Amino acid sequence: MKSRTYDDAVELLNTLQTPIELVKERLKPGSTYYETANQELRRCLDHIGYSQRDLEKLNIIHVAGTKGKGTTCAYVGSILSHYSKSHGIPKNIGLFTSPHLIAVRERIRINSSPISAASFAKYFFEVWDALDAAKATDSFETPVYFRYLTLMSYHVFLSEGVDTAIYEVGLGGEYDSTNIVDRPVVTGISRLGIDHVSILGSTIDKIAWNKAGILKAGVSAFTVDQVPEAMEVIEQRAKERNVASLSVVGVDSRLNGVKIRPDAEFQKSNASLAIALADTALKRLDPKYVSSTDSLPKEFVDGLEQAVWRGRCETKMEGNITWYLDGAHTMDSIKVAAQWFSNESSQRSAKRVLIFNQQGQREAMELVEQLFNTISGEGLVHFDQVIFCTNAAREEKGTKKDLVNNVYDSAMIASLAQQKSFAERWRSLDPSPSTQIHVLNTIEDAFDHVRSSNHATDETEKTEVFVTGSIHLIGRALGILEGVDAL
Repeated sequence: MKSRTYDDAVELLNTLQTPIELVKERLKPGSTYYETANQELRRCLDHIGYSQRDLEKLNIIHVAGTKGKGTTCAYVGSILSHYSKSHGIPKNIGLFTSPHLIAVRERIRINSSPISAASFAKYFFEVWDALDAAKATDSFETPVYFRYLTLMSYHVFLSEGVDTAIYEVGLGGEYDSTNIVDRPVVTGISRLGIDHVSILGSTIDKIAWNKAGILKAGVSAFTVDQVPEAMEVIEQRAKERNVASLSVVGVDSRLNGVKIRPDAEFQKSNASLAIALADTALKRLDPKYVSSTDSLPKEFVDGLEQAVWRGRCETKMEGNITWYLDGAHTMDSIKVAAQWFSNESSQRSAKRVLIFNQQGQREAMELVEQLFNTISGEGLVHFDQVIFCTNAAREEKGTKKDLVNNVYDSAMIASLAQQKSFAERWRSLDPSPSTQIHVLNTIEDAFDHVRSSNHATDETEKTEVFVTGSIHLIGRALGILEGVDAL
């Protein structure tokens, strides 16, 4: 019998990645791929033995947005987890997020932990076999990477007795594969900004239209404060979809005294949205649950204070080096990340290093400029060294199957063309000869460079390193720092 290990499953999953050339083809005028993909995914759901009624058993909390949707989902999961410990409801909490940092199984969590490698392999091949068998009587394509994982997550959660599941939208909302659920318990939209313009559109109103596609008839919806153009679209779509209610969530006054990390408005906004979503879900799940307008229940406070969302506004200590890690792939998120680092790092005297990459994204150069302008505008810190590297691992180590990326051309990545263009642009923005700029092949090279530079200086001198840009870069950085198989 052919091997069916975790690595086998991931290797097969990687064949479902979509090369960038095909992505561009699907974006051409006249293409209906994104409009019709979910119709096919609904058929696939039927082929693996599930219906909409089955999905309703998951009591899904569905979250879209540009910045903070993952954090919001993590907060909701943590709140429900603490409530479950006190009240036994919900019994099992599922969390589906993307992308992963180190292992693809991180995307599918039950009760805060990634499913095991053995479970991932088991459920992956069960879905694979069911779809393969269905092709004998129906003509359809196996769902692509993210869509396959979404489909698989439903199978995992229903098989494992999950009674509440939190789903982070992958991209957009209207055509996202997480949006085949007709009756979630509640929906939420975090802060909106310009992202994935080739698919979602280049204006905030077009993006808002797509994100608000998760709103459902008869289901309560929440959104944080948005710019007027976005709010107008969300309100219009809410009316068209006949939602039960649409509430705009400001910063919850009950957060006073709650330790939110980092202590910043954007994070309090995420926490406030999470409170509203968890509160609405618990009203459905537990008849005995009573919300209070005066103060937050202890489970909510503990959930917010103890929530873990790796690779976002995270710090790691290593001797006299402090690593600051925050994934950021949009103009808004890179600005917020830079402000966070600037405020945190400015409290100490130290040598400062930037490690950045954003591979293949058309707006990547704009992110570099936004990062520089934000740091300069804050005026609190300056980078002594700037390093641009790829997300690749060293050849002798080999690339972990979970981290294989077949979307972009490997030869183009190996040429370091993008990193060299980043370096040239940074030098034009910062012509000071005292600023050292390096282009390096791998993230390991970048870490080795920082560590060797640190050893060459006075042992009492602190080094503060800001690692930002691609979430895949952040994942590899955490893998180096912690030496773990999954987070």
